[in-house]
Amino acid sequence: MKGILTILFFIPLLCTGAVLQKLTIVSKDNQVAAQVLQEEVKRRTGLVWPITARAPENGRAIIFQTISCAPESYHIHTTGRTIVVEASGPRGLLYGAGYLLRMMEYQQNAVTLPDDLKADAIPEKAIRGHQIGYRNLANSYDGWTPEQYEQYIRDLAIFGANSIEAIPFMPASPHFTVSSNEMTRRISGYCKKYELDFSVWTPATFDLKDTMKRHHFLMQFDTLFHDAARLNAVFFPGGDPGNNPPQLVLPLLEELAVPLKRYHPAAAIWLSLQGYDSTECAFVYSYISEHKPAWLGGIVVGPSSPSLEDTRAALAPPYKIRHYPDITHTVRCDYPVVWWDPAFAFTLGREPVNPQPLYYANICRFIAPYMDGFISYSDGAHDDVNKMLWSMLGWNSQADVRDMMLQYARYFFPSVPAELAADGILALEKNWEGAIADNGGITATLTLWQQLERTHTALSGNWRWQMCLLRAYYDAYTRARAIKEAALETEVNSTLLVHDGNEINRAEKILQQADKKVMPQWRDRIIALCDNLYKSVSLQTSVTRYKATGPERGAVLDFLDRPLNNRWWLEDKFRYIRTLPPAEQRKALDTLGRWENPRPGSYYDDIGNVSKSPHVVRSEDLHTDPLMRRSDTPGFDWWESGYSRKRLSWMVSLRWPSAMRYDHLDTAAHYLVRITGYGESLLRANGVLLKPSLYNKGTGEIKEFPVPAEITKNGTLLLTWDNIDEEHLNWRQHSRVTEVWLIKL
Repeated sequence: MKGILTILFFIPLLCTGAVLQKLTIVSKDNQVAAQVLQEEVKRRTGLVWPITARAPENGRAIIFQTISCAPESYHIHTTGRTIVVEASGPRGLLYGAGYLLRMMEYQQNAVTLPDDLKADAIPEKAIRGHQIGYRNLANSYDGWTPEQYEQYIRDLAIFGANSIEAIPFMPASPHFTVSSNEMTRRISGYCKKYELDFSVWTPATFDLKDTMKRHHFLMQFDTLFHDAARLNAVFFPGGDPGNNPPQLVLPLLEELAVPLKRYHPAAAIWLSLQGYDSTECAFVYSYISEHKPAWLGGIVVGPSSPSLEDTRAALAPPYKIRHYPDITHTVRCDYPVVWWDPAFAFTLGREPVNPQPLYYANICRFIAPYMDGFISYSDGAHDDVNKMLWSMLGWNSQADVRDMMLQYARYFFPSVPAELAADGILALEKNWEGAIADNGGITATLTLWQQLERTHTALSGNWRWQMCLLRAYYDAYTRARAIKEAALETEVNSTLLVHDGNEINRAEKILQQADKKVMPQWRDRIIALCDNLYKSVSLQTSVTRYKATGPERGAVLDFLDRPLNNRWWLEDKFRYIRTLPPAEQRKALDTLGRWENPRPGSYYDDIGNVSKSPHVVRSEDLHTDPLMRRSDTPGFDWWESGYSRKRLSWMVSLRWPSAMRYDHLDTAAHYLVRITGYGESLLRANGVLLKPSLYNKGTGEIKEFPVPAEITKNGTLLLTWDNIDEEHLNWRQHSRVTEVWLIKL
């Protein structure tokens, strides 16, 4: 792929720059860029800069003018008391205005800019967009008014986005402010106003052999095409959702292209190969090669698609590749949080507030050579930082991450020192690194945000500010709970080994100590912030209180007090053990008490728990393997809507560890490997395939593998797993490992 040359000069904003109060905006050919600049400065400072067609003879001015240059590019230079923004057309001028707004420091009735402001910017990627679908599955968008949508589209453009994707034909949500069709029409109009491309995501979730449903599906588009003020693309996912083979999909799209071209001659249809196997992918590429469809814009690469590299190799020019990055989810997704502590996975879940600028910058830089651009997958406002970051990376994939966060902070938190707010956002990402109990930075991050909260009360109604505060409080509260509840379970385990007939009663009372909340003031603030966010941006953090579509849809409030130890599992075990004869009770209680602390010389690993997996070998990290293709990261199973009473370790798994290493073993001892997980487990010890003596395949059931004495005679043991091809199975049925013991016999 031929890249587009990118030249960007981002100049750090200095307090010694020019202070602007009275200023004239000069715009002859474009009112949108001038209007956006005027309105956003007024919103932040109270200043009203007039817009005129002629430059004033005296005083400061910002002049917008068109020149011959690359599409969408802009050029900014300072001449005396005048800042000149040049571009080839309205879209480039808007991006120039956006850059000015991101570089300004705002005070009441004043703006500060560098004395000698200069920028020459050409976008690296031709497609830079975000899917912000008004649908019932979103955790916030479905409660937005048209005015909120317009402002958000404007904000995305200010950070460099040029494409907005909507989701039409949606069933009603209890939060809808207008109908789905009306909001789609409005979003199309906003895209026309701001000179942005507009596309729609339109899956077929029915069998395309059903002619009546197929006809109804196609008929919906006629109204959409007619009403859309602008439409540049239709994206049809091959799967996720949908389960139709390309032999049925391609004729449908060919038929759909006729009315599309009638209303929007320059528009194209894009297809993803999500869920297609190698034979189906080959059929698509053969069809493209043979028919060379003029209606096809290119291939979208998203979750469950062939890789960007494979798609680039298979797709012939002139068709383009658009990435569909999932920047909205933390687990059970394309880009999960790497080695996330289970305490977060069980509470924050799949759609929390998730600023991850360093992580996504690494991903974007790695995949940039293979794509012509992107339109991200987003299910709500919670990933706002990620959207603005990707928008800027679409201009320059090598842009400095902290500098991008400074721009974010200056624009969205205008009264706060940008360095503090930017570092606060970066610190939120650091909260999720490593074992939660060992990460003392989590409390320090909350302290920073509390200081900002006290000193910048004017931002209390700003939803982006509220989201940062929510994460800071939630992370710290979860850490405090995790530490306390781990200590309680340790105490319970010791209690169960004291056989006096009262072990269970004592253990239950210890577990009940978690009912007394740690840091109740933090908990109260979390509840208040969730309520504020529902009012400000319709963020639905609870199924019962705010009518979130489901527990996985950002309902973090519902899991605020979910046990972070095995309390529920232990309580169920205690009820069962009470029905056993006394001798069996003692044996069962010993098993529970020694579960994670086997006899001396033995070892236990909770395989997917970063806090409890000291023997798991992690071969690479995000610096060399940003997509985690060669280094697995734990998965978190979602049973019973997140309220499963199973042992927590059984919900955290690896497909199989890269390896497990044990040193300083007793060279004269015999050892046994014990495993829980699901499905198959082809285990090797120092390269030797082990034969199981016990081989149960259900969740939480035991497998055991005796280790021949000659294997450990040098005191070192390396456990590895042979891979098993299970691609014919749904991922939920794939084999996995949850716990491993090395038992000294």
